[in-house]
Amino acid sequence: MPVTIDSGFVDQMVANVALQFLDRVDRSPRHEAFRYPEGERWVSVTWAESGEQVARIAAGLLSLGLEPEQRVGIASGTRYEWILADLAVMCAAGATTTVYPSTNAEDTAYILSDSECRVVFAEDDEQIAKMRDNRAELPHLAKVVTFDGTTDGDWVIGLEELATLGDTYLAEHEGVIRSTAEQIGPDQLATLIYTSGTTGRPKGVRLKHRSWVYEGSAIEAQGILDETDLEFRWLPMAHSFGKVLMSTQMACGFACAIDGRVDKIVDNLGVVKPTFMGAAPRIFEKAHARIVTMQAAEGGAKEAIFKQAFKVGIAHDRAVREGRSPGVLVKAQHGLFDKLVFSKIRERFGGRVRFFISGAAALNQEIAEWFNAAGILILEGYGLTESSAGSFVNHPDGYKMGTVGQVFPGSDVKLGEGGEILIKGPGVMEGYHNLPEETAKSLTDDGWLRTGDKGEVDAEGFLRITGRIKELFKTSGGKYIAPPAIESKFKAICPYASQFVVFGNERNFVVALITLDPDALGDWAKENDVSGDYAAIVSSDACHKLVQGYVEELNRRLNRWETIKKWQLLDHDLSVESGELTPSMKVKRNVVEQNYAGVIDAFYS
Repeated sequence: MPVTIDSGFVDQMVANVALQFLDRVDRSPRHEAFRYPEGERWVSVTWAESGEQVARIAAGLLSLGLEPEQRVGIASGTRYEWILADLAVMCAAGATTTVYPSTNAEDTAYILSDSECRVVFAEDDEQIAKMRDNRAELPHLAKVVTFDGTTDGDWVIGLEELATLGDTYLAEHEGVIRSTAEQIGPDQLATLIYTSGTTGRPKGVRLKHRSWVYEGSAIEAQGILDETDLEFRWLPMAHSFGKVLMSTQMACGFACAIDGRVDKIVDNLGVVKPTFMGAAPRIFEKAHARIVTMQAAEGGAKEAIFKQAFKVGIAHDRAVREGRSPGVLVKAQHGLFDKLVFSKIRERFGGRVRFFISGAAALNQEIAEWFNAAGILILEGYGLTESSAGSFVNHPDGYKMGTVGQVFPGSDVKLGEGGEILIKGPGVMEGYHNLPEETAKSLTDDGWLRTGDKGEVDAEGFLRITGRIKELFKTSGGKYIAPPAIESKFKAICPYASQFVVFGNERNFVVALITLDPDALGDWAKENDVSGDYAAIVSSDACHKLVQGYVEELNRRLNRWETIKKWQLLDHDLSVESGELTPSMKVKRNVVEQNYAGVIDAFYS
């Protein structure tokens, strides 16, 4: 069922992110705001305590001469200090420029130079080296502030040193943080996020204060989250998805546990016991694959019970969603399997999850239904960096599997030429930094954002993404292919899959390059007496036979012209370090195609 929300809140929003934060501190001073790991324990911080820390750092930036809208970079993984630095930049009227810690030195220098960063927060010596080695290209960079790196007492100082400068500035300028915040206009630049991009140089997306305030306010207005919730946040804060969760937290007032270590996600969920978490589809794919392969390794009665549980669970779930009665037998079996199987899966995620939010890429519907059958709801949303991350989201009380939900209240959507999704609203960017021609291509004269995605909107306003316009290709037989749809289906079928990249533009059939998840593959190899490293395992006859079975299963689900006629397992997984994935884990299709042009051409020889 659709959920209707009054958009009147837009006219009542505070002017900027700084006031959004300061007002939350005033409203909830003793409530927990953040917790973060310190060794084996988690440290809890109240809103009042975080407010004091942010004020010291913001004042430190002002003491360095930071002026309104001047850029301050953050080159760090997700951690509590990232949050403090970002909020301090906002409260000092600056504009945050985000840099993934995995970004190479050349692109890091380009981003910091193009944005003219005055100050950069650098996580450690590795990040500092990227700036020091390219210092000649960074004439505007006056100071580097490090969280864990080595200081030199001059160009590079520590975070506490900056805060100490702030203490002196606060003593001399009473009330300066509040007065600075009150002078920030809603159209003032708040953030420059450089899109990792699957082609060419990164583009700086200019996002205003009102865009971030709107994002959080729109979630608050929908009643999806409140002060009683607890978020676990591991997402890269350099990504707009992480940033929008920060805005949502300030608007709704819930606490957030922060740890950016991806390999600790499952362990942390069991300890933190959150009520919700945002994640990219790859995390859900890996969790699904891990649970399925572990049960398969058990074999026998346990595996049979597991498979039957999900058969019943999916049937029960679909009946409920379609407004039908599941039937007496299915209800009884579902109750039994919930105790035997589903409750244990929920416990792996902490046992308190109300829902997960999936974004940044398309989530396969089969995987969403699998989790839902276990009592774990995944609400898929949609947006772009250019729309401040959130433009659509399913609602806990009104969702449709396979869609990304309804447009945020206060925003509008329409379909343009070729079914392209167009978005208009407070979250839409000002434009691309220093790229007026690119801005003109993406924004219409009357403010609509061209997303580059194809979609369909049903009678109740739910949006279904049907493909990326630039990724659609046509075979030599004249049939159009949407690679992401095929690729996500394979990942739902094959629990060992990491990447499945489809090609076939202007060719007479479709082919694929495949990589497997190293962790899942390692477990499979042990169970099947296959030895060696990753490359040796994937070259074995047993592994080839395993994957062949999943490709054949995929082909049975595809139209004849979509079927994968030839494929090859690569001898390594795609990675950010190899340049074949963006930092947000999206495949750089053109890079992969270029790197393996010989392999692809050989398919058609």
